[in-house]
Amino acid sequence: MRILTVTQGEYGNRITANIQRHCPADWTVESWVAPRVLPPVIDYPEEYLPAWLPPADLLLSLGEHPGIAEFLPDIAQMTGAKAVLAPIDNVQWMPPGLMRQLTGWLAELNVPVIFPKPFCTLTERTYNANRLQVEYDAPLVAEFARHFGRPTLNISVDEATKCIVDVAVERDAACGCARHVAGGLVGVSVEEAGYAAGMLHHHYPCLAAMAMDPDYNDTLLHVSGHILRDETAGQVKPFKELPIYLRPQ
Repeated sequence: MRILTVTQGEYGNRITANIQRHCPADWTVESWVAPRVLPPVIDYPEEYLPAWLPPADLLLSLGEHPGIAEFLPDIAQMTGAKAVLAPIDNVQWMPPGLMRQLTGWLAELNVPVIFPKPFCTLTERTYNANRLQVEYDAPLVAEFARHFGRPTLNISVDEATKCIVDVAVERDAACGCARHVAGGLVGVSVEEAGYAAGMLHHHYPCLAAMAMDPDYNDTLLHVSGHILRDETAGQVKPFKELPIYLRPQ
C-alpha cells in the first residue's frame, strides 16, 4: 500500500515517523509538509500545493489547521488516492461542519473519507468509541487499521508472582503510544496494570486534545487513555485474585 501523509508540525511528524518505522515492508509511506501559516479562507488551494505529489492509495490527513481539509480533494486527484483517513484528535482542526463539507467534496470524486475521533479508536470495521461508534466500509482504511489504530496487546503474566513479563503489541496506536505503554508495563503487577497503563499513556504524551469534547462529554485525551487502560485491564483480568466475600450467618 502507498500512503501519503499531509503534515504541518510535530503532531503529524510523530505519527508519520512511527508508521514508517513499524509498517509492513511492502508499504510505501511518504509525506508532504503543508505550509504552517494559512489564511482563514483559502480561495485557490492550488496556489499552496506543489506541482507534483507521489502516487498514493491512501491519503492520511495530519494537518493542524482547518484549511488542510480544503487541500484534500485536490491532493486525492493529484495522487490518485482511493480513500482518505482524516483522524480527529483536535476538533479545532476539523470542526463538524468542515467534516461534512469534506465528505461531500470527496464523494463527488467517489473517494470515501473516514474520521476516527480520536485516531486510536480505529479498527478494521469501526471508529469512535462507546455510543459514538460508527461502522464503515473502506478496504484501504481497514488494511491500515490492521496495523495502526485501536491498540491491542498480548500480555504474558508470571502466574507465581502475578507480574507482567512480556507485552506484545499486536496493533499500535498510530502515534506509537501503545509501544511506549507496553515497554513500561513489564514488571508491573496485575493489580496495578490498568492504572499503570493510564499513567504511561498520559506521560507519552498522548497527542489528543485536552479540551472538553461535547460529543463524549470528556477530553479526547481521556477517551484515548481509557482505551489503553481498558485493553490492559482486560488482558490481566484472568490473573487477578478473585475478591473474597463474607456471607452473613
